[in-house]
Amino acid sequence: MGAEMTAAAPAVATPTLDEIRQWPATVDVTSAARAMGISRAQMYRLIAEGKAPVRVLDFGAKRVVTASLVRLLEAA
Repeated sequence: MGAEMTAAAPAVATPTLDEIRQWPATVDVTSAARAMGISRAQMYRLIAEGKAPVRVLDFGAKRVVTASLVRLLEAA
């Protein structure tokens, strides 16, 4: 009866601004949150409260407009 080993989820690197500029016109909330350096849950909270600092479209699934994400990150 040895100790169980659990694999930690691999760390996902924060994309660079140059990489984000190459993204499609819209991206999923998880990718946008990673680019902003916040959790997916926090991003969904901001969207639900109408406080997301980026433009969000709802096509059944929420999508973040990449151009708005780039503008936000350029201003930081």
